[in-house]
Amino acid sequence: MPMPHRIVLASASPRRRELLAQAGHACEVIASTVAEIPAPGEAPESYCARNAREKAHDVFRKRASECTGAVVVAADTIVVSPEGRILEKPADAKHARAMLGSLSGRTHRVLTGICLLSGDDGHEYATEVVSTQVLFRALSEADIEAYIATGEPFDKAGSYGIQGRAAGFVRSLQGSYTNVVGLPLCEVVVHLERLLAPRKGTQ
Repeated sequence: MPMPHRIVLASASPRRRELLAQAGHACEVIASTVAEIPAPGEAPESYCARNAREKAHDVFRKRASECTGAVVVAADTIVVSPEGRILEKPADAKHARAMLGSLSGRTHRVLTGICLLSGDDGHEYATEVVSTQVLFRALSEADIEAYIATGEPFDKAGSYGIQGRAAGFVRSLQGSYTNVVGLPLCEVVVHLERLLAPRKGTQ
């Protein structure tokens, strides 16, 4: 089977598209509509891997003709509280306030599940979960209220974006920075280069 030379990103996230472009990989966007709902008792790693896999297959099933000849790339990023709770995007300011308070002065994990599949036949090339540890400095109520007022928390897992104002909350980080932004770029690029290399050699 000839290797694909196009990339379809199964996400409307501008941050993921920008990260791929930064690494030299232009992509087409076909956003998935999969609902992100953890099953009772589901572990965070299993949850974000499942979401990534379901997003990739959702786009493949619904837009198969547009995926032909492409690698479909899907991702799902979650924040895991110090207690092990899954923190998705906040429902409102009260929810964001509670999330940020739970992360204040403590270490949490950011997990991103990635899935790459063939847009020709739906074969999964790779599924992986990448983890990064993030330590926040202690946040005052004024810090939290000022950040919520920017509107940044409301479309981000865990109620913060490390690439925005919340960069000033991060005391230290162990692991992939781009993973916290929303796409573990090193891991994705390694998979893409392995998949695309045979086709590049024939062009």
